[in-house]
Amino acid sequence: MRGIINIVGVIAVIQGVAGFVGRMWFDSEWGFLHRLVDLPLPAYLGVAAAGLVALIAADTSKKREDR
Repeated sequence: MRGIINIVGVIAVIQGVAGFVGRMWFDSEWGFLHRLVDLPLPAYLGVAAAGLVALIAADTSKKREDR
């Protein structure tokens, strides 16, 4: 299960950062997320932050099980 959470977290970080960078500096839509929903610019950073939280939670869970 942690592996799936890691994959989803990485994809969320990539989509969030790509969407933010594409709209902020290049005035174009990057990634796949804009095809699903129309998000405002700060929401892309929220998606990236949520992905980062998922990655940290999965890593913390792994360290807790190793003890």
